[in-house]
Amino acid sequence: MGSVSNQQFAGGCTKAVEKAPEEAPVDAARALLHDAGFSKWFNVRMGFGFPSMTAHAGVALDPPVDVFVHQSKLHMEGFRSLKEGEAVEFTFKKSAKGLESIRVTGPGGVFCIGSERRPKGKNMQKRRSKGDRSYNYHHAKECKPPQPKKCHFCQSINHMVGKPAYFWEEEEEIHSPALLPAEAQN
Repeated sequence: MGSVSNQQFAGGCTKAVEKAPEEAPVDAARALLHDAGFSKWFNVRMGFGFPSMTAHAGVALDPPVDVFVHQSKLHMEGFRSLKEGEAVEFTFKKSAKGLESIRVTGPGGVFCIGSERRPKGKNMQKRRSKGDRSYNYHHAKECKPPQPKKCHFCQSINHMVGKPAYFWEEEEEIHSPALLPAEAQN
């Protein structure tokens, strides 16, 4: 299909000969073209896409010509986007970068349908569910000082983190002199 700037269409936009300033508004109105096509693709996150023009002034185009559209030019309520394959009508102009939509509507000037997809908000992309963990609702400001220091593992106040008391008891049993071989006790 080629890039938008290299595409041409029947009855297309050609460079107009510069005219006197009083005739400029008339030429600007003529430069706006109105045609129909379908939405080729639309990036909801970036807010732009390309509808494809399948015919211009009643003449079928082969291959279809892509026209740039920004979400601000879509005629619809709420979140503005285009559904892939959606039939659209658009008013466009030729810009330095190619064909650019001025207004995009549904067939007959009605609102566009739009995509079901919505971009994820920045906070929803980063936030991951941690399950039902009790510390998700902990607020340090509600803790009254002084708090006794506790082991983070077993919540005992007899020792800090490291190894809990039951571990020391098991270790003493393993290393007690009664369990060592007779040669090691001497």
